Amino acid sequence: MTRHVHRMFRPPAEKDSVLLRVADGCPHNSCAFCGMYREVRYRVHSLGEIQNSIALAAARNPHARRVFLADGDALALPETLLHHILALLGRAFPRLARVTCYASGHSMSRLTDTALRSLRAARLHTLYMGLESGSEAVLRYMGKRDRAAEMLVACQRVQSLGLSMSVMVLLGAGGVAASGEHVRESVKVVNAMQPRILSCLRLVPVPGTPLWDRVGSGRFELLSEAGAVRELRDFLAGLTLGATVFRADHSSNSLPVAGRLPADKARLLEELREALDAGIFDEHGPGSQSML
Repeated sequence: MTRHVHRMFRPPAEKDSVLLRVADGCPHNSCAFCGMYREVRYRVHSLGEIQNSIALAAARNPHARRVFLADGDALALPETLLHHILALLGRAFPRLARVTCYASGHSMSRLTDTALRSLRAARLHTLYMGLESGSEAVLRYMGKRDRAAEMLVACQRVQSLGLSMSVMVLLGAGGVAASGEHVRESVKVVNAMQPRILSCLRLVPVPGTPLWDRVGSGRFELLSEAGAVRELRDFLAGLTLGATVFRADHSSNSLPVAGRLPADKARLLEELREALDAGIFDEHGPGSQSML
């Protein structure tokens, strides 16, 4: 059995879930800002490996109700393998309520309505997708293979079939030059998506990535700490969401805020306004940043 020593990533909301690695790395691995899988060769695990992993996980936590499938874009696995995995999980964990994983516009688009309904019936519940930006220009610059239009259509379709979408937007993805476009276009796309969950993370350069090199050479100007908070404020102000859990409480964010939209929108905006008016954020540098 292969031993996996590289780090396993999962969304913050999955901290209490059983983490089941079904692949190594990411099938895309092209995003300029992402160092998560930079040195990991992509490989789908065999059914035998996955069976062994499930058996070990079930022995440790037989009463688990949630399972997260790792690594990057687990929805890109062959459809038949996904069904086998969900069936095995259902047998191994009698109390299993939901299975979640990372997804992309491409991996969602390749599956038919029938396939998605079948996966949902087998307890696939929430798909985590990095929109990053609604701006096609920003996405191209950042090496994102999915287009905003593709992700929008895929998200709408998936949700219409009963799955939940957790969408991530990357504050500062447009840098200083494209901040306005990044916010404006991201607002448009997210409002059209109406995701069940929306998270905002701040762009933090990671050593060894193309973005790190661009920042170091002056080809990309990062937003200041205050600029990133203003971008969050402007993005939130433009949202017209009907029933969304909103989170901007990742460790990369200088001011953690979270709530439900639209109910908590006014409160969240007031918290951001008060913090900005207090002048507590660095106007000329990144302040304290973390992607841990």
